Amino acid sequence: MAPLKGKSYQRLLLFAIFLPISGVLSFSELFFVKEPHDVTAMRKEAVILDCQARGEAPIDVRWLRNGVRLVENERVYLLSNSSLFISEVESRRGDKSDEGCYQCLAQNKYGTILSQKAHLTIASMSSFALQPTSMVVTEGSVARFSCKISAHPPPIIIWEFNRVTLPLSTDRITVLPSGVLQIQGVQQTDAGHYRCVATNIASRRRSIEATLTVTPAPGPMLPQRPRIIAGPQNISVSLHQSAILECLATGNPRPLISWSRADSKSIDVYNTKVLGNGNLIITDIKPQHGGVYMCRATTPGTRNYTVALANITVLAPPSFVEWPESLTRPRAGTARFVCQAEGAPAPQITWFKNGEKVHSNGRIKMYHSKLVINQIILEDDAIYQCQAENGLGSVLSMARLIVVMSEDRPSAPRNIQADTVSSSAILLAWERPQYNSDKVIAYSVHYMKAEGLNNEEYQVVIGNDTTRYIIDDLEPARNYTFYVVAYMPMGASRMSDHVFQHTLEDVPLQAPEISLTSRSPTDIQVSWQPLPLKLSRGWVSNYRLSYRTSSESTVSQIELPGEKTHHLLENLQPDTIYLLRLVAATSVGWGEQSAWTSHRTPKASSAQVPLAPELYLEPLNCTTISARWHLTPRNSASVRGYKLFYHEESQPESAPLQLQASAHKHTIEGLDPRKKYHVKLLAYSAVGDGYQADQTISTPGCVSVRDRLVPPPPPPHNVQARSNSTSAVFLYWGRPAFTSSHAVNYTVRCNPVGLQNASLVLYLQTGEQRLLVRDLEPNTKYEFAVRLHIDQLSSPWSPVVYQTTFPEAPTLPPSNIKVTLIEEDTALVSWKLPEEPNVVVTHYTILYASRNAWIAGKWQVLQREGSIAMALLENLSPGQVYLVKVSASNAMGDGPFSNVVELTVRAGLSPGHDIGLSRGSTHSTGFSDGFYHLDQKSMTGISVGVCIALTCIIICAFIIVCRGKNRKLAVKTYREDEGLSAAAAIHVGPEGEAQDAEVTVPMMIRGHFVDAKGGTNLIINSNGRVQPNTDKKKKWSFFRSDVKQDRIIVQNERNATLSYLPGATVLTYEEELSPNHSTTLQDLLGHPGDTEGSSNSEGSHETGDSGRFSHDETELTNSGPNSRPPSLTDEDGGDLDCSGSAGEQSELLERNPSDLKLKESVDAGCSHQEAQRSSQSGLSV
Repeated sequence: MAPLKGKSYQRLLLFAIFLPISGVLSFSELFFVKEPHDVTAMRKEAVILDCQARGEAPIDVRWLRNGVRLVENERVYLLSNSSLFISEVESRRGDKSDEGCYQCLAQNKYGTILSQKAHLTIASMSSFALQPTSMVVTEGSVARFSCKISAHPPPIIIWEFNRVTLPLSTDRITVLPSGVLQIQGVQQTDAGHYRCVATNIASRRRSIEATLTVTPAPGPMLPQRPRIIAGPQNISVSLHQSAILECLATGNPRPLISWSRADSKSIDVYNTKVLGNGNLIITDIKPQHGGVYMCRATTPGTRNYTVALANITVLAPPSFVEWPESLTRPRAGTARFVCQAEGAPAPQITWFKNGEKVHSNGRIKMYHSKLVINQIILEDDAIYQCQAENGLGSVLSMARLIVVMSEDRPSAPRNIQADTVSSSAILLAWERPQYNSDKVIAYSVHYMKAEGLNNEEYQVVIGNDTTRYIIDDLEPARNYTFYVVAYMPMGASRMSDHVFQHTLEDVPLQAPEISLTSRSPTDIQVSWQPLPLKLSRGWVSNYRLSYRTSSESTVSQIELPGEKTHHLLENLQPDTIYLLRLVAATSVGWGEQSAWTSHRTPKASSAQVPLAPELYLEPLNCTTISARWHLTPRNSASVRGYKLFYHEESQPESAPLQLQASAHKHTIEGLDPRKKYHVKLLAYSAVGDGYQADQTISTPGCVSVRDRLVPPPPPPHNVQARSNSTSAVFLYWGRPAFTSSHAVNYTVRCNPVGLQNASLVLYLQTGEQRLLVRDLEPNTKYEFAVRLHIDQLSSPWSPVVYQTTFPEAPTLPPSNIKVTLIEEDTALVSWKLPEEPNVVVTHYTILYASRNAWIAGKWQVLQREGSIAMALLENLSPGQVYLVKVSASNAMGDGPFSNVVELTVRAGLSPGHDIGLSRGSTHSTGFSDGFYHLDQKSMTGISVGVCIALTCIIICAFIIVCRGKNRKLAVKTYREDEGLSAAAAIHVGPEGEAQDAEVTVPMMIRGHFVDAKGGTNLIINSNGRVQPNTDKKKKWSFFRSDVKQDRIIVQNERNATLSYLPGATVLTYEEELSPNHSTTLQDLLGHPGDTEGSSNSEGSHETGDSGRFSHDETELTNSGPNSRPPSLTDEDGGDLDCSGSAGEQSELLERNPSDLKLKESVDAGCSHQEAQRSSQSGLSV
């Protein structure tokens, strides 16, 4: 791009000052606060995909499935918070399946945005892709079985021996999670049938049985060299997953297994462990774990060994390194959005405008990671999103383009013309706009290559004092397109008409780089690569190859057509140094010749020496070259090493570098930029030096910054970040070495990696060289950059550093816990992540125990990695009820345990007929095909039953209240008829209710009983039922006038003295009671503590890992039939105990009749308390 002139630069600044920004300040963004995530569900299970958008209302939310708008129905519909609810996941073929990629689309008046992609996968398990095969092994050797099956989620694989489950690891047996069974030191007892069993939440499959036959060892074992019979395989592993490298070796004596890295780096001991007798497992894979690993099997005490290698490729989802920023541009202007992302494999960049994919056209160009919009129109005002996607996921970032309108903008420049000046320059001329030309403050010249797609457009701004400009940084022999735009302070004109023009050809800038090898002592093979277009500056029509011996001055020349890239020189002299050079020509003429390149032909000898290696050179940067080579397969000579020579062109050759025979690459460092170097390589053996390979290569130029009027200060260096807590990161950096004594301030930029809302980038100011950034989100990867400010100048941003805050310990237990009995003594426990954002789980803890073991505090403990969401409970006892609970943990601590789930293991029933039921799960479940899932019909039946029960309870309560009012009315009528004395008079309140009074009332004729449940008016005695009075005018037989004569204060029989309290009913009873009946009123009516005890007993209590149960439950279990209920203690009743039964009071009066007065006073106090409660409790017993 051409440099800006001083005057044009000032006018461009003036234009920027007058650019209106009011639209930016009033912009209310649209962004997501919750997006959908990948989910795995079982068939007929309910699924919720989250989606919540924030911004200026109203916001319209829609959903897409596989890029097509989703149509709602009875089964699939939107919730009130815009999340998508699928009541029953379907797994049918075709469009009827719910599997696929889901996206949420939110829209308001500013534009439309897409959420990240979420994949809904239905749990499944296919048939075995690899079955175990039978084998015959010798006693004492090694046996290996393997099976492979495809399932989602990944299954748990166990092995069975004669249909009995094998342990995962013993001294001789190892079961790898990948489905491999290894048996070391095979014995006769190992002979039998083996099969593998794969289990996940969807299904359980068993492989065919393979037979292991063990033959006796034939006499004494002879020494055997180590041999790897199952070595590691190249694998690709996603971040934070586990990698398993198998290494199984045999030999006599038994070989030792060791691991190392091919790059000599140390193996991460914190996340790596050896499984079994030499298998390597790496948990929580990180990028630094990628590389080549070597398994070495060595005979103890010797140097005999064998090696197997495998490469681990670490895959990473995409993450943004640079994201687009919102822009405000005038109409007819140009907008550029930049978006860069990293990941493995490299992510693909896609641009969206208001949720729709952007396609390149004449105005809009996409190249590399940029989106360029030329000649902006009003319709370009929208929200743009950059999506980076690879096989592991996708991320999006957004920015808005605001178009500023102007009414009196100038018309477009006219009569644009282009004339070729040279091979790199074109003169462009135009006329001023026809309208409002006096308001033009600058012109913008735009040009780009006309051939090819997604060519980058360049722009040069010049002043309004000229209408001519020479573009002089063009490539020779290329076609270009040009147009001009006129600018005013408040906008820009339309672009002018396009004009096309091509540059002239020129002579090549340099000669091709040649490669020289000899196939025999009398020939030289000359090869070269075609010149790139920037260097050829046109079409190469011819090559000229010149050569001579170093001792002669006579030069031989051969002209070759421009299509050739190699030539064989024959009939040369053996063991002679030849000098060669090559030059290229276009239609304009011959280019610059290269310097002479030397090559020695081999000696004419019968000895067999190594042939020339195939050499490949590649510049890594402006000072470094990478050299790689390999020998041809027909090279039968034994190579002892290599000799590498290199020197700058026209400089003497230096001493060679001696390289080992195992070396196949070397890095040449410390070179000068823009120089041509001559590199020579040969292999040598015991006979002598082999044939040499010669090649020339040029180092590129280093990237330089154009001179500026006022260079900015350098950025801070050595920026480092360290996590301080779950919400803070400590930053520190170094001050650049410059001599200015002015005060220096720093700006720190902080944002999460992959941030979609550019307005949420945090900028912090400080005068120190360190800063503690607070209020960050836990377990979030942040990127930080620092720039300095001095004397009104700002430095560029420093290189970005990344740091992840510590994760918080889980605060919630795992969700959706299900326990399913899949065999008579085996259960499958499955769960999901705790329902909290950004939770990190490194492992799960499963506690399970039978009821008897739980009471004794004996829990059985299982632990699973954080990537596994299921576990098998084996060896369960029939006829027992098991309690299961799960917790999630990470490096910061352990989370709480879930509610206890009960599993009943019934004896004597096959899994297909009687499956143990689990209770206590947070979700209702049904059963189908041996597994639990949501059952909509069952849920509907339960809901209807609960509604009917609630209706009955309300009706019963209404009847009881009505009867209570009638009883109160009857008591009032009886008192008025009797004409009570003033001492026993009852004070009547404003509403006719009795207050603070005591009256004795005969309940019924002696020997009669009443139905104490209160449901009927049935009266019985020792002879049977008593027929009630048929007079319908009397509702309550308790208060008939013919029983008034039976009213007494104290009865002479054993019946206890009864005091009638307002709102209470007292029953009389016979003295001839059955020995089996209780003698207290409390026992007749049932023990209140029983009901309360059953309602409080949940069958399980929250315990810690030790399995201790709560003290409250112990007290509840030990309470006997005579225990006082908690609701009747002194704490609830006050200081006065009124809870004694009628039977206890009767016995007290029999033993000491003189206590009658004391009892009356106590009754009076109790009646005072009970009267206050009567208005709330109604009629009670």
